[in-house]
Amino acid sequence: MSRRLAAIAVAVLAGSLSVRAAEVSVNAAPVTQFRDVGVDQQVDKMIFRGGMTLTSPDDTLGGLSGLAMPGPGQEAVFVTDRGHFVSGQLAYDDAGRLFGFIGVSIEPMRNSQGEVLPRQFTRDAESVDTVYRNGQPVAVRVGFENLTRVADFALVDGRPGGPAREVAIPDWLSALRTNRSLEAVCIAPPASPIAGSTLLLTEEAWDEAGNHRGWLLGQRDKGPISYRRTPVVNPTECAFLPNGDLLVLERGVSMLAFVMNLRRVPAADVRPGTTMEGELLLSATGGSIDNMEAMAVHTAPNGETRILIGSDNNFNDWQRTLLLEFALAE
Repeated sequence: MSRRLAAIAVAVLAGSLSVRAAEVSVNAAPVTQFRDVGVDQQVDKMIFRGGMTLTSPDDTLGGLSGLAMPGPGQEAVFVTDRGHFVSGQLAYDDAGRLFGFIGVSIEPMRNSQGEVLPRQFTRDAESVDTVYRNGQPVAVRVGFENLTRVADFALVDGRPGGPAREVAIPDWLSALRTNRSLEAVCIAPPASPIAGSTLLLTEEAWDEAGNHRGWLLGQRDKGPISYRRTPVVNPTECAFLPNGDLLVLERGVSMLAFVMNLRRVPAADVRPGTTMEGELLLSATGGSIDNMEAMAVHTAPNGETRILIGSDNNFNDWQRTLLLEFALAE
């Protein structure tokens, strides 16, 4: 083999190795206070169940913009705004409190040809949810902004990867080419009147009434839907409760501080042609939160339904990667 061919072979091998899933260590510091309450105390209409701040010596851990819980063993999958899957397992102590994120790997997302997404414009993943078939998790569905699109990625042992499978979305949505387009993607559970339908919500695309445009992807439940606009904040994530009610996470900035709201929309109001307006469950600003963008509903080891809310640190040293957990005060 010539030196030139050998050099090419080495370069190709190095490139292939650099895009494989990488194991990373993640440190977790407990969060035991939210606003003015401690763990297991009520705050607004929620119960604070604790949380943690995540750090890692690996600088690819960051920008966590969406969260899915695709398995019964507390498996967690984050998507990042640099086009990576961050997969691992949430660890709980005997009291049912989060204390770690273990077995973590980071893998680049790929296009439909199986190639790593080529540039940042294509990598800005903002949301993720789990696709179930016959009750089993088989894929994750990811929403992207900038190059606005939705794609599915196969799950193997609770971790996503492989080539993207594009999901058809309306032309008006795919025509948006900004980082204020598709922010939230969530799939309705079996108890929902629109079971199996995918809800898409935009950050700053407005309908005729000035509300956030959305769309429902479904066989029988397909068409436009809107979400009521609120000053300061925009919807940044959605997740369904097991009974079909919809949770919408809102995020904004006021007086140089992050703002977070969590709202609940009744299941009957999530249907084509409506403008959804949710009941405020939780609100926070200042030091208790950061840039809260990710959310998932899951069942904790003790059987309680929990809401996990995570932050995107934008790969900034002055921001934090928080993971906070709540239960409904019912």
